[in-house]
Amino acid sequence: MKRPKSYASVWDAIADTPEQAANLRARAQLMEQIAGLISKKGWKQAEAAKRCGVTQPRINDLLRGRVSRFSLDALVNIATALGRRVHVQLKAA
Repeated sequence: MKRPKSYASVWDAIADTPEQAANLRARAQLMEQIAGLISKKGWKQAEAAKRCGVTQPRINDLLRGRVSRFSLDALVNIATALGRRVHVQLKAA
């Protein structure tokens, strides 16, 4: 019987390449932080959308973790609209 392949993360399991996995991981982390900020502020989706400069359905996608619907560019723009600066740090793999 063949052993199932194991992965370091869910992103590694669903991505075709390590580069795609890294991109998915970065987007998910940004989305999580933005969602946390929205929650901390107590904003309803409509209020968050107005402050982020996007539509309410877009905020719904973000809050539901629909990573595939966001690019890094879009998430950086949303973070910036919220008065946040995105800091990127490289770590050894």
